[in-house]
Amino acid sequence: MWDLLKDIAGFMGKRKKIWLAPLIVVMLLLGALIVLGQGSAIAPFIYTLF
Repeated sequence: MWDLLKDIAGFMGKRKKIWLAPLIVVMLLLGALIVLGQGSAIAPFIYTLF
């Protein structure tokens, strides 16, 4: 897993694709919000966002 993150960071550094970093962070946060919100009482409010 850490090797994958190192490869992605190396790719972004060499190819000057630093603009991908915020996009990846937002996608990870949305994924975590969906996973963590599935079993909670706030799930109906999360699904109205999408």
